[in-house]
Amino acid sequence: MEKVLLLHSSSDGQTVKILQHIEKALGEDCVCEFVDLNTATSVNFADYSRVLIGASIRYGHLNKKLYQFIEKNLLALKQAKAGFFCVNLTARKEGKNTPETSVYMKTFLKRSPWQPELQAVFAGALRYPRYGWFDRMMIQLIMRITGGETDTSKEVEYTDWQKVEAFADRFKTF
Repeated sequence: MEKVLLLHSSSDGQTVKILQHIEKALGEDCVCEFVDLNTATSVNFADYSRVLIGASIRYGHLNKKLYQFIEKNLLALKQAKAGFFCVNLTARKEGKNTPETSVYMKTFLKRSPWQPELQAVFAGALRYPRYGWFDRMMIQLIMRITGGETDTSKEVEYTDWQKVEAFADRFKTF
């Protein structure tokens, strides 16, 4: 039985939902453990055969705790079979939804001392009714500027689940 570590830094839960989908795609031969990067104190990478980190973008940035975690665990990450994906609303658009075309992935790779071999970018979800007033207004403004959904009564999931499953297949054989 393979043991897999699924680390996440999620703002509104879509990153965790994507990891749960990947867990199902990995099948019964894998036991997955979920760890929140925002609260993780230490991780023993030797306990896992594979590691996957998923992180969401909020207001144009990955959480600084992600970078702190990477710096603290850089050697272990470099030695592990480890992959990374980021989740953002910009990836809902063709041409902004791959590691090569995502400004967020490019920024991550410039800032991070860890350069994961396995990478992906997924579109997230827009959950207006769940946001507080400030976040709802700011995200609505951003969506207006970028030509997205502005109706604050709606929830829209942009994640391409077939793309997630294809990535899970790549992660399985990585």
